[in-house]
Amino acid sequence: MDDTATTFSCPPIDPTTFDVIIIGTGLSESILAAASSAAGKTVLHLDPNPFYGSHFSSLPLSDVPSFLLSHSHAVPLPREDLVTPSPSDAVLVPVDLTTRPVYSHIEIYSHSTDLLEHSRKFNLDLAGPRVLFCADSAVDLMLKSGANQYVEFKNVDGTYVCGGDGKLSSVPASRSAVFKDASLGLMEKNRLGSFFKLVEGHLKGTGSDGSRRISEEDLERPFVEFLDKIRFPTKIKSIIMYAIAMADYDQDKLEGCRSVLKTKDGINRLALYHSSVGRFHNALGALIYPIYGQGELCQAFCRRAAVKGCLYVLRMPVKALLVDKESGSCKGAKLASGQDLFSNEMVLGPSFMTLVPLANSLPDFLQAKLVDVGRDFRGKVARGICITNSSLKTDVSTCLVVFPPKSLYSEQDTSIRVLQIGSSLAVCPSGKFVVYLSTLCDDDIQGKKSLHAAINTIFSVPISETPENSSNNKSEDTEMKPTLLWSALYIQEVTMGSFDSFRFTPMPDGNLNYNDLLDATKELFHKMFPEEEFFPETTFSQLDDDGELAPSTNDDSLDS
Repeated sequence: MDDTATTFSCPPIDPTTFDVIIIGTGLSESILAAASSAAGKTVLHLDPNPFYGSHFSSLPLSDVPSFLLSHSHAVPLPREDLVTPSPSDAVLVPVDLTTRPVYSHIEIYSHSTDLLEHSRKFNLDLAGPRVLFCADSAVDLMLKSGANQYVEFKNVDGTYVCGGDGKLSSVPASRSAVFKDASLGLMEKNRLGSFFKLVEGHLKGTGSDGSRRISEEDLERPFVEFLDKIRFPTKIKSIIMYAIAMADYDQDKLEGCRSVLKTKDGINRLALYHSSVGRFHNALGALIYPIYGQGELCQAFCRRAAVKGCLYVLRMPVKALLVDKESGSCKGAKLASGQDLFSNEMVLGPSFMTLVPLANSLPDFLQAKLVDVGRDFRGKVARGICITNSSLKTDVSTCLVVFPPKSLYSEQDTSIRVLQIGSSLAVCPSGKFVVYLSTLCDDDIQGKKSLHAAINTIFSVPISETPENSSNNKSEDTEMKPTLLWSALYIQEVTMGSFDSFRFTPMPDGNLNYNDLLDATKELFHKMFPEEEFFPETTFSQLDDDGELAPSTNDDSLDS
């Protein structure tokens, strides 16, 4: 997808010096551009692609395969096209810039001949599944920055837990929802109701007897042990742990668990879920999703940045970075057009990496420092994009489905999240549905096995073209399942941002929301501009004391 033609007719950029130059328009980079512009900084925002979003973009169907494949191997720039090394006494020298492999084990299958005819009617998220909780920090940031003026959201209709039988069990989001849920027995309703009451009492600081309801000892213990102490049955414990608190790893295997969820963190996640329900009048549930796809979030912050004076240039690759010979810090960039631009603050998207510069252009200690700089590998996530001809649940267009660990097979150690989006959110033609899947993994084969197990459980898959098929395809209810029309499965690396002389933003992680990414972005901003506020309050983004939209807004909603 990168537009790397050798001839560029772009007029020279003026001025040539900026407070910050950002390469890539992913979500973190776009937020940084908006925040820096809001702080009064001069910002140049570049992207080699002809579209916004980078690895957070929403692409037409026909563009997804080429984008994944183009980022499945390193792409070094031709050495002969780079600038000649500066003289030995020059302050700045060029450093080769390339892209690292991001995606691997790519599998793309098409079971329908007419989907490509409607390619432009699809907006497929590269980093799905993703949602926003109505009360989470991403929504607060959009309101504070004013980016909500450029994007519109719709409610996710429901959340469900699924097992190997393919049956969906609804997830109650509040005490009132518990008692309306016909799938729960009387004992389960009473225990869940009491638990939600306990959580509410703890969050208010006192219980009915004036004391804290959850002890400090319980707050520090694993959440699964606290739920066992309450004597929840397996079904209810699984709903709370994996579909509300959104734990990633099997919490019943504490000894080998990669990330043990503590009770205090579990309670906070329950509080986020509970406070998100009904926060906005046009989003009655806890979760929302942007119309036209997640890529709209990047564009919203880019538009906000442009209003504040940020300069944008797409279709412009950067051929080399200009590095200070003494300190090794990045001071500028040489564009594919041949122009040199300068800034003391350079931010690169997560798929970029630097290589050792041309011989004798830097001291040996700096050459060693620049090899694969910015690579902070944190694991992998297996992702899937599927297109189907019907909904996973009758009369439900948009929904989140969670497969808890071990729900599909005994070696399944991580949750599998599935997000279905219908045509009402303008991501696909009428009568079609887009379904995203993801699960964390260390082993590529195991990650793909989890995706295939989930797909074979919830879809009717043409047997002849599927690399892994289960006996579920031959069950009596196969005809009731949505038919898989197209799929793309792939493994994506997860890297975090780094804040040394070269500043890199994070890759999309395996979380359902953006909270960790926003924390990393905010940290990077304060490393760059420690004296500046991360988005000063504005007249259109105030929240009142109750956490609702202030009366100064048009209405109590997130609509643009």
